[in-house]
Amino acid sequence: MNIVVCVKHVPDATADRRFESDNTVDRVGVDGLLSELDEYAVEQALQLKEKSEDPASTTVTALCVGPEKAVDAVRKALQMGCDQGIHVSDEAVAGSDYIATSLVLAKAVEKAGEENPVDLVMCGMASTDASGSVVPAMLAERMGLPQVTLASVVETQGDQVRVKRDGDTSTEVIGATMPLVLSVTDQTSEARYPSFKGIMAAKKKPMQTWSLADIGVDPSLVGLSVAWSEVDETTERPPRSQGEIVKDEDGSGAPALAGFLASKKFI
Repeated sequence: MNIVVCVKHVPDATADRRFESDNTVDRVGVDGLLSELDEYAVEQALQLKEKSEDPASTTVTALCVGPEKAVDAVRKALQMGCDQGIHVSDEAVAGSDYIATSLVLAKAVEKAGEENPVDLVMCGMASTDASGSVVPAMLAERMGLPQVTLASVVETQGDQVRVKRDGDTSTEVIGATMPLVLSVTDQTSEARYPSFKGIMAAKKKPMQTWSLADIGVDPSLVGLSVAWSEVDETTERPPRSQGEIVKDEDGSGAPALAGFLASKKFI
């Protein structure tokens, strides 16, 4: 079985995030990491390999599109246990929207499967920076593959995939036949931490870096200039002001607190 996991390098939520002059997210000058939601996809791919009848014949590839620093997301996936990594890096990709990103991913997956066709393309339920949740569906459409999204449990037998999807009031079970695109939620198994052995082994695992030319994508089809949406204006978050202190020196604290909560429509 040949599995490709799409992962994304996102700005660290605990860092000072900024926008560029063109109102795109600064992905170079801030600390970044592998999107936490994509870690669940990596974990599920690794579990499918470990549970397969012949784990040695199953390959898990981590695929990432992004600037030079985005290779760190691939390295983290390799440290977790992926067999090889692919990083698509090209200046023309900067500012791409979901539509262009899905095009680049689709062409990269197709190239990755030239010698050994890809059976399963796995994604997280969303990225932690944009939270769009639409790339898996777009990717499936571009590749002409069926899609099963938001899976909480994934099981395979041969070329058959069985997943559970948890709704607000019920759980549904869906069956599908590979090849297909599959996204998983954060309700699947907790993602593993890279071990020291895994970190050292990752240094020797194959890593390829591709440009748009390598995967056959015309630069005019990606980037901010052809994005279907753009940010017109950004404003820095105002500094946090000191909260209001309610004192209870003469027994008036409770009414004062209730009045404050009511004024903010909390009660």
